Order: sequence, then structure tokens, then C-alpha cells
Amino acid sequence: MNSSARFLIAAVLLAVTAIFLQARSRNELVPVRQPLKAFPQQLGEWTGTDVAIPQDVLDVLGQGDFLLRVYQDDSGRSPEVDLFLAYFSSQRAGDTIHSPKNCLPGAGWSPVEASRISISSPGRAPFPANRYIIAKGAERQLVLYWYWAHDRAVASEYLAKFYLVADSIRMNRSDGSLVRVTTPLRSEESADAALDRLLAFAGKVVPVLNSFVPR
Repeated sequence: MNSSARFLIAAVLLAVTAIFLQARSRNELVPVRQPLKAFPQQLGEWTGTDVAIPQDVLDVLGQGDFLLRVYQDDSGRSPEVDLFLAYFSSQRAGDTIHSPKNCLPGAGWSPVEASRISISSPGRAPFPANRYIIAKGAERQLVLYWYWAHDRAVASEYLAKFYLVADSIRMNRSDGSLVRVTTPLRSEESADAALDRLLAFAGKVVPVLNSFVPR
């Protein structure tokens, strides 16, 4: 499928989703949850430090709950891992999850390589995630991201929109989130080594998510 066809499908899907969600008349269920600022700063051997998100970025993101945190392992020898979480309690009023495929180029990063991988976490079946290598000048970073809602993870933006409508019908809820983890690629480091680091870190993030993104 060429890029024009993909764009047209995405635009139609977004328009249909927006029209459907805004047409829903009954009061939406908004579940109780912990705010993202309470997300653990200690994840195994990783210790996190919050990073302030600029106001102009928050204005673009919309009315949601957001967390940007840099984690460093106890040894101090491994490159850091950035964790970005975005949660929307409702996506019926026009504020929806922004795809990193659109946000990263806007921040000056260019995609170099894209693929899908599988993430494993104790106690649950493996799930798909998007894997990107991005570049800005001489810098390289490896990015993993996926959409998480109601104890379900998907990689596809199209599938995430499908479930948004389905959950609105079935559960009277339109809440959902994006999970993104990023790490720099050192000049002497392979992409596989960086991927191992992100997968190990993601395995510590996933078991905690349901406290902040309700089932």
C-alpha cells in the first residue's frame, strides 16, 4: 500500500472515529486511577528522574496526563532510557493519542529503520510493539512504542482506533495511553544491544501499567 492510500485510510478512520465518539450521548465512565507522576521512580536497578515537558508541547498534546522520565541503571555504565507515558481519560472531545510517527519528525528526528517486534513480560502473553531507529545529525536513538488500554497492547494505530470505538460501545469508555521507551545508540553499540536494554526495561514497566491505565 502506497503512502497516499495509507494517509487516506488513516484520515477517513480518524474522521469516522471522531464523529462516532462525539455523537455518543450517554455519560462516559471515567475510571479511578493513580496519576502518572506516581509511577515508580525505581524499577529494579533503574532509577528515574523527571523531565519537565515544555508548555508548548503540552499545548499540542492536549488535555491528558503525561510523564517524561529519564532512567539510569545503578552501574551508571549503560546509556539512559527515556520513558514517556501519555494517558487520556477520554478521547471523545477531540484530544486523542498522538502517534510518535508524527511527533518525532516534528522534533527534528528522522526515521532510519522501522519494524515490529514482540515484547514479553512475566504473567502475560507477548505483545507487538513498534521499533524505530531515528536520527538527528550524528545522533541515533532506538525507540519502542505501543498503545495500551484496558490491559491490552497494540502496535497498529489503525487497530488502536478500532478498539477505541469498540470499547466505547462495549464499556462506555474511551480512555487509553501511549507507552514509549527510548535509548541512545552509542557509536560503538549495535542496535541489537540497545534493543536488549529497552526490552529488559520494558519488562519492568509493563507489570506496573494497570495501576495508571485502568483495565
